[in-house]
Amino acid sequence: MADRVIAGSDHAGLSLRAEAVKVAREAGFEVEDVGPFSGESVDYPDYARQVAEAVASGRARLGLLVCGTGIGMSIAANKVKGARAAHCASEYEARMARLHNDANVLCIGERVVGLGLGAAIVKAFLETRFEGGRHERRVQKLKDMEK
Repeated sequence: MADRVIAGSDHAGLSLRAEAVKVAREAGFEVEDVGPFSGESVDYPDYARQVAEAVASGRARLGLLVCGTGIGMSIAANKVKGARAAHCASEYEARMARLHNDANVLCIGERVVGLGLGAAIVKAFLETRFEGGRHERRVQKLKDMEK
């Protein structure tokens, strides 16, 4: 079975979320898209929570969240115990978030990065695995802070 990814956005991230879902499927991931599916205004914390809880519970290995800037989504997702959401605006940040921080939720801003760069950021995040080693101790300290 393919790795599972869960994606969500608010009304300001519809187009980039659709592109992120496409990128994930092309990379061989099974994708659950939780919406929203119209341009009607919605509250980003509702979608951040749904995605972060799915990742924290193990229902999905990785989460993808999109809003206008990515900032609100990252703040909200990081309120969920077990979520390590990274707000990334470059491919480098996405790779480092996975390599060194074992980030499990990517938060991006459609109004900041646009569709092309956004797709590249998603691809970098999905293709990169946690490096482990010296970083395991640090990630464990993050987990300990949740206790």
